[in-house]
Amino acid sequence: MNASAALLLALGLILSLSRPAPAQHAHAPGPAAPLAPSPRDDLEMLKGLTLDQLRREGKAREIPPGAVEIAPEVGKRIGIRFAAVEKKFLRKTIRTVGRIEPDERRIAVVSARIGGWIEALHADFTGRFVRRGEPLLAIYSPELVATQEEYLLALRAEREWGRSPFSEVAAAGRELAAAARRRLLLWGISASEIRRLEERGTAETTLTLHSPLEGHLLEKRVLRGQFVEAGTELFKIVDLSVVWMSAEIYENELAALQPGQEAVVRLSAAPGERFTVRAGYLYPTLDPQTRTARVRYEIPNPRGLLKPEMFTEVEIAVPLGRRLCVPGNAVIDSGLRRIVFVEAAQGFLQPREVRLGVRAGDDVEVLEGLAAGERVVTSANFLIDSESRLREALGGGHPH
Repeated sequence: MNASAALLLALGLILSLSRPAPAQHAHAPGPAAPLAPSPRDDLEMLKGLTLDQLRREGKAREIPPGAVEIAPEVGKRIGIRFAAVEKKFLRKTIRTVGRIEPDERRIAVVSARIGGWIEALHADFTGRFVRRGEPLLAIYSPELVATQEEYLLALRAEREWGRSPFSEVAAAGRELAAAARRRLLLWGISASEIRRLEERGTAETTLTLHSPLEGHLLEKRVLRGQFVEAGTELFKIVDLSVVWMSAEIYENELAALQPGQEAVVRLSAAPGERFTVRAGYLYPTLDPQTRTARVRYEIPNPRGLLKPEMFTEVEIAVPLGRRLCVPGNAVIDSGLRRIVFVEAAQGFLQPREVRLGVRAGDDVEVLEGLAAGERVVTSANFLIDSESRLREALGGGHPH
């Protein structure tokens, strides 16, 4: 503020003090009061004084551009409240939804390694629980029967050719038996079943397939009496003792997440149940429709409460550390600029542009524009903003 502006302000203060008092009712004449100094005398007193001298004597004060003067009693009536700019430990809470999925590492497919007909179907409905090693079905294959008979013949040939005086003949018998044995193993016949075949001495007409893990039949694609070819997928089995949960996170919140962060999971299907889990993997792509990325959590499920396709409520607490912040309701956001009103002097509120960071609960981080210890308006600030705009317009200023 230049010296001429301060001088005019000081002059205004003097003129206001020198205005005549309102007329009073007639009274008996009393002793004459001493005459007040005239404005001309006050002007004479200001001659030769500098701006710093006027400030020291209390005859001048600076008013920031766009500032609004509101007396303390008026501020109380219109509900003005203040809050201090301070550093706090901020914690951002991300709330989203999740979906339960099977753990892809705990899914197994049972396929036919040979073609044949389904003679017996032990796992006979979708969703059935099976244990590891439990029989699923028995398949009849003429090719399997022929291979078992070839193996039995190769064993007899190995024993007979082993007595030959020619080492080449004995070696050929051993190789023939080993080749037939390998063929049975490649078809999924276990070593224990081959030993029983050797002890029995007769071919088994069916091949029994067993479950490779403990879990539920997610899919069953075969019926009793059906012919299947080699490579046909018969069952899909899933172990649900541990499941995955995928949470959808908006792209503007991804920077706050990293593997290992804790989250709290709740189920609408099980009120009162609460799971504390850790982020296991952040997927590298976004969904183009929802603009969200997936975060995967691994959840133990010993009681079977969590079922695939269930929806969950997810809360992710992200500690942000100690940061300079103000209450969120102190900021007026016009879309292009963010303004707060700062207590500049007693009775004066000054608009100030700020640059904001993250929002955490009721507080918002301040990156630029404010200093710790300043006081900002947290209520009735839209009313003050309207008055400030009006004053700037009347004074030729540019609205903020």
